[in-house]
Amino acid sequence: MTAVDTGPGAGAGTAGGVGGAVDAGAVFDRLRRHLSPKLALTGGFAGRGAVEAAASGCRVTLSDGRSVLDFGSYAVTLLGHRHPAVSAAVRARLDTMPTTTRSLANPVAAEAAARLSGYLGDALPKAYFGLNGADVVEVAVKLARLATGRPRVVAVRGGFHGKSLGALALTHSPLYRRGLLGCEIDTVHVDADDEGAIAREAAGGQVAAVILEPVQGENGARPLPTEVLRQWCADAARAGAFVIADEIQCGLRRCGERSVALADGLPVDAVLLGKPLGGGVVPLSALLCTERLYAPLAADPFLHSATFGGHPLSCAAVPAALDAIEQLADHGRESAALLDGLLAGLRDRHPGVVRALTGRGLLRGLDCATPRQAGAMVLELAAAGLLVSPCLSRPTTIRLLPPLIATPAELAEAAALLDTALTATGKNHPATDPAAADAPAAAAAPTPVPAPTPEGAHPGAHT
Repeated sequence: MTAVDTGPGAGAGTAGGVGGAVDAGAVFDRLRRHLSPKLALTGGFAGRGAVEAAASGCRVTLSDGRSVLDFGSYAVTLLGHRHPAVSAAVRARLDTMPTTTRSLANPVAAEAAARLSGYLGDALPKAYFGLNGADVVEVAVKLARLATGRPRVVAVRGGFHGKSLGALALTHSPLYRRGLLGCEIDTVHVDADDEGAIAREAAGGQVAAVILEPVQGENGARPLPTEVLRQWCADAARAGAFVIADEIQCGLRRCGERSVALADGLPVDAVLLGKPLGGGVVPLSALLCTERLYAPLAADPFLHSATFGGHPLSCAAVPAALDAIEQLADHGRESAALLDGLLAGLRDRHPGVVRALTGRGLLRGLDCATPRQAGAMVLELAAAGLLVSPCLSRPTTIRLLPPLIATPAELAEAAALLDTALTATGKNHPATDPAAADAPAAAAAPTPVPAPTPEGAHPGAHT
């Protein structure tokens, strides 16, 4: 069969990097032409003209040969990149039966559901699988409304639950709803410290569910007060409403526990998992819930379904991922304690930039004095060799998301890079600068330059 050239840089060993070097120029060209020009611009700034080419463990190799430490990836790479046991499990399924008929029973999804239920202590025996976080947010809320016959959902200010239309109604930040007249789900947002919020909102008998992140991720790695959440659970139960713990980012030992909500003694009706659930190899999310919440789907399994829900390649990763996470649990707690000390030292050395440290376990926030400083830090760190995640809902905060596999040496390396970046940021973007106080995080980006050229030729490229 004759290969067809689909454009500049097409074919193995070019833009896709299959079997050879990655052509960064072709990648940026395709981003501009076929995806978003802004993805090309921001990716060019972060990579200094290079693109991601390969990865292993905590490190990503760029197309220009540089190696960077990945403490970002929006919490997906809890086990690092290409964890060998997870990769082997997925590869074995690929060689056996990588898809499903959707007519015959799917043993891989059945095993994954049983493993997950047992992993959380069997309190939540029912499962539904999606491919991303918003998938399971949507089904959880849909089931709650069907099971109760009520329309309203209570969410928390600062919370993030996805960007599909239903999930978007629960996400608090108006940033993601620009240009939309409204979202269909009847939603009320309450303050995280308002202990009486659920009793008050549920008094009218209209609340189907309360959804919350025990540790908010996009809002700056902020744990919610446990005593308030305990009161909310009690008030929701009295009102006949469900409580859904969105642990897509904070669960699976990211914050030290299998489930933050269950470990804190919160009697929730559902836990949502995602991001690292596929072991950093395949996309996967899951709803784990009670029989009562699942009842509409038990009565009619076609009430909510998706072609690729419970996909064998994704579900094959679950046993290996859970085993690997548990093997690393003690190491993760030790890493979190070490990280606490390293970050405290940085805060003390850079009071003009670091105003607060937030988070729990290996979901940590470094809160800067201004959004401009936080934006500058993200870019400065990427150029120096450390990837972190910004917080668009709280643009003064950058997120540090070290994998469970990170070594003490890698944590120390990250701290040294942070130290250097904080020094540069404090000098170039002092908090006393009036322009810095109100500038959005994006303002910290360098002056736009022409579209990135192939690696090694971009102005300011690091080698």
